[in-house]
Amino acid sequence: MAEKNLTLVTKFLLMAFIDCPEWALPLFLLFLFIYLITLLGNLGMIILIRLDLRLHTSMYFLLSHLSFMDTCYSFATVPLMMAVLLEPRAALSYTLCAAQFFLFTFFGSIDCYLLALMANDLYVAVCQPLLYVTIMRRKARLGFVCCVGGAYVAGVFSALVWKVSAFMLSFCGTNEIDFILCDLPPLLKITCGDIYTQEVVLIVFAIFVIPACIVVISVSYLIIVLAIMRIPSAGGRAKTFWTCATHLTAVSLFFGTLIFMYLRDNSSQSSEEDRVVSVFYITVIPTLNPLVYSLRNKEVMEALRNILSRARLS
Repeated sequence: MAEKNLTLVTKFLLMAFIDCPEWALPLFLLFLFIYLITLLGNLGMIILIRLDLRLHTSMYFLLSHLSFMDTCYSFATVPLMMAVLLEPRAALSYTLCAAQFFLFTFFGSIDCYLLALMANDLYVAVCQPLLYVTIMRRKARLGFVCCVGGAYVAGVFSALVWKVSAFMLSFCGTNEIDFILCDLPPLLKITCGDIYTQEVVLIVFAIFVIPACIVVISVSYLIIVLAIMRIPSAGGRAKTFWTCATHLTAVSLFFGTLIFMYLRDNSSQSSEEDRVVSVFYITVIPTLNPLVYSLRNKEVMEALRNILSRARLS
């Protein structure tokens, strides 16, 4: 058996697209188009919520933060992915890789917490509508803002735990990452030595963050469904289900990809499958969120029409 190369890694070579150089330019243009749509959709959603007073509710307050996180998430991942397309075997320094890993886990963790808060907000709106009105009062609103601030603090803590645990690993042998960014699955594949402790920490923390948020969302929706079934009119039930469907769509897309990437056996992971799923949650999900919440939401579409009408008249 050949002796294992124990040369310590100080930089990483991203190799995801080296096997298909003829697709480099078309993929670059496609990702650039998606990235611009992501920026336009999410920043447009933030501006729309700020301009229309009817959207100054707790749900749209959370949605504006979700759009901001999606914008930052795309900024931390997509430009580097496009750079890799133009420069095969792009070298990424250890520090830059660690920074990217921290940023996208930070923004991704906050997305988890915001989606859980949005589910809880829907629960209050459907099951306790009178209490929901008081949320916009000053004292209650301050408490709600503190919950959002807590999501940001929890996101920092989550990202720090993941980053410290991941980069305590020893990377040796080959430094070629068959992936499009510094993510946990490809980093684990180029480690050497005993990684049991770090894997346990990372998996336990992933189980704490992802399923914990899923439990909050599931319990909220269980209570919501029971409340909806008690609504006497079929029209009222359909309207409430439609309101919840937008959030449920975003939750399914986001957590579905996270579960596929992080809560399965790493040894059975295919690089090709990982690559496809990573492209999906890096580029597609941040683009779909504003579309889902706008095209499926009458209030947002009405606010957009009003803003466009005022712009034409001015």
